[in-house]
Amino acid sequence: MIRIRFDHSYQRDLPDACIAVAPETPPAPALLYWNAPLAEELGITLGDTDDAMVARLFSGAELPEGAEPVAQAYAGHQFGGFSPTLGDGRALLLGEVLDPQGRRYDLAFKGSGRTPFSRRGDGKAAVGPMLRELVIGEAMHALGIPTTRALAVVATGERILRERALPGAVLTRVAASHIRVGTFQFFAAHGDHETLQALADYTIARHYPELAGSKTPYLALLEAACERQAALIARWMHAGFIHGVMNTDNMTLSGETIDYGPCAFMDAYDSATVFSSIDREGRYAYGNQPLIAPWNLARLAEALLVLMAPDDPASAVPAATEVIQGFAACYRRHWLVQATRKLGLTAEREGDAGLADDWVALLAAAHADHTLAWRHLADAAEGDAAPLTALFADAAQLNAWLPRWRARLAEEPGSVQDSAARMRAANPLYIPRNHLVEEALLAASAHDDLAPLLRLLEVVRAPYTFRPGLDRYALPPVPELAEGYRTFCGT
Repeated sequence: MIRIRFDHSYQRDLPDACIAVAPETPPAPALLYWNAPLAEELGITLGDTDDAMVARLFSGAELPEGAEPVAQAYAGHQFGGFSPTLGDGRALLLGEVLDPQGRRYDLAFKGSGRTPFSRRGDGKAAVGPMLRELVIGEAMHALGIPTTRALAVVATGERILRERALPGAVLTRVAASHIRVGTFQFFAAHGDHETLQALADYTIARHYPELAGSKTPYLALLEAACERQAALIARWMHAGFIHGVMNTDNMTLSGETIDYGPCAFMDAYDSATVFSSIDREGRYAYGNQPLIAPWNLARLAEALLVLMAPDDPASAVPAATEVIQGFAACYRRHWLVQATRKLGLTAEREGDAGLADDWVALLAAAHADHTLAWRHLADAAEGDAAPLTALFADAAQLNAWLPRWRARLAEEPGSVQDSAARMRAANPLYIPRNHLVEEALLAASAHDDLAPLLRLLEVVRAPYTFRPGLDRYALPPVPELAEGYRTFCGT
């Protein structure tokens, strides 16, 4: 018997923020993947439950004991246009899981059928996009980037219609919570200030308990959310990660990455890189991510104004504006902390910011492979610059920068080998390269072959550790595979 310690504080404290909905019953559920390490972290035990029953419990055919599925309400700016009512159109919150340390996580289905928020959608999901969410989420977790994760992926045994008929699937997602900027926008837009305040108080209690005694808790909530998002986006940028749909309904108050639809990792460095097939104007391009984040947070600020100053919301605008305008400096601080580590430096000193900026300018000018360039700095630290130089068609500027960096590195405590070891622990060798992800998803979706996906998962779960025989997982694609690469939402 499977055991899950369920609680339902969201439904209990915010009854007007969700609607009870039962998942649709799939015709032939079959377990594709069970994330045993994550289940152990959550304190979920299977006991003698076999794969067939796990598939039933995590597809909607049956429900784990204690689950109370609801669809959550939210709004959102999607590519700049506001939709006052979006909500969980193909997702259901089953409840919250309390792990052995008492930490609270949401457990939610994705792809389990229509809800009152589905509009014209079928509420379903396909095998490929759900497995993409599994792989990217696990890779992000291994990279130390706050993220939602997949507990299970179950094939439903039905075909769903997208551009063509595809095998259906349900994913079970684990998140610190599913509270979004768009959740606040929903109640602000509908004039429900009572629920808006309850939501803000709930968010503070769940994610920012240190703010409970603040004299200005809602301004403090905005400040804290900005801090977490700045740290998150800085980590995205250093990983070369491009989310692809940074709509306000995809920005969490927990500071986790959520919704791995048309996401991808950048190979050759280019700030204008866009992979999403629906981002035709490049709104969410790699280099725009630090600019979109404060735009989204400004929408959160707008929703919170009425709580900051109930009698005169406009009077709260200057303080909220100051917080949003401070995002750039906050992001820069987090970015430099990461850059310092990746350059092998133990603490930032005067001149290090310029050193880091000049390095990134080199990558941009050469369109060098983002992941390998950072990784090969460790080799260059030990005296072998050949792997790094090979990434640059013209290494003249690189050769002018390297002595500056080595001189700075020489000021660090310990040996050169110590510095190189620090760098290899901060710069991954293996990321989920787009061509490898597509290869694995095609095998799983079209040929029922999970072996490439399982192998890729094994590799990206240890991104910093060199292992012989894994060269193809470290190398960028041949140009013909990279050119014109596009990703899709899967909805």
